Amino acid sequence: MAKEKKEATKEKSVLTEKSLQFFRNYINNPSPVGFESSGQKLWLQYLKPYIDTHFTDPYGTAVGVINPDAPFKVVIEAHADEISWFVNYINDQGLIYLKRNGGVDHQIAPGKRVWIHGKKGPVKAVFGWPAIHTRLSNNDNKEPQPKVENLFLDSGARNRKEVEELGIHIGSVVTYEEGFDELAYDYYIGRAMDNRVGGFMIAEVARLLKENKKKLPYALYIVNAVQEEIGLRGAEMIARRIKPDVAIITDVTHDTNTPMVNKIVEGDIQCGKGPSLAYGPAVHNKLLDLVQDVAQKASIPVQLRALSRSTGTDTDSFAYANDGCPSVLISIPLRYMHTTVEMLHKKDIESTIQLMYETLLTLTPKTNLSYL
Repeated sequence: MAKEKKEATKEKSVLTEKSLQFFRNYINNPSPVGFESSGQKLWLQYLKPYIDTHFTDPYGTAVGVINPDAPFKVVIEAHADEISWFVNYINDQGLIYLKRNGGVDHQIAPGKRVWIHGKKGPVKAVFGWPAIHTRLSNNDNKEPQPKVENLFLDSGARNRKEVEELGIHIGSVVTYEEGFDELAYDYYIGRAMDNRVGGFMIAEVARLLKENKKKLPYALYIVNAVQEEIGLRGAEMIARRIKPDVAIITDVTHDTNTPMVNKIVEGDIQCGKGPSLAYGPAVHNKLLDLVQDVAQKASIPVQLRALSRSTGTDTDSFAYANDGCPSVLISIPLRYMHTTVEMLHKKDIESTIQLMYETLLTLTPKTNLSYL
């Protein structure tokens, strides 16, 4: 009897099996910087039942809109792109050398499997790396370290002509193969959790608003921006187009409870303990106070961190666009950022969705965000 009561009172997840299946597919789909369109199509297809209308801009930022005719505009935003590589040079032996496309980590590359996205479709390849036997016996008595200059891809082609016959060309974009998986204790892993989890969460907020029949007193723009990883460029463009009155940005932040991360520098943030709210010049203090108040009233745990000159996220682009836009950053803790095993906790996804949802229900066009 006691066991039945415990199961009956267990809190129901805001995530459904349908939404989690979309999340898996969305993580598995490549969406590299500048080539986000396939991921954006998936995202819009999932979002469409929960919005009134949608549009895209010339570079592929996708936007769903609820109440499009309302004059007051609120944005919830994430970025759609993932770090990747560009094919830069093909040598006479058919080996492929690369340039970064965003802040991709060269140290994790040796031995990884990749997809080269060429004119004839994706081509499998690997990051080759000399065997440990040969590395330890080289004449310099110094083991070589991976650098962009000495990393290469091997697609099986043995000369330049064979590479080109596969549809691979200079400028072909390269993504890692690893996709979505689950670990013990409700942890999810995959490449591009940064920040495809954000796109997933804002879509879930739209779903909850629709399913709970909530009517908002403003226009809500659900924005999945491109090209964040190379300088917040997609957000810069779309902020000028929408001209929002308020912006709520979601991105990832570092879980600092792993080895080799300095808490004195990065703060104390941990997966499973709730979304992280940031203090910083671009973060609007009164809007941040509102979000903290919402979290307290809804019993949503949050973690705090301080940022310096910039947030390093699309918050900066929205805050300083046009004549200034009150903006706030709600981040989800992430382990092993910019690797193929980015890790986050299901409970944090749920809490972040709930915090954005409750914040939207609290905001109105009359909310006083004036500093003076």
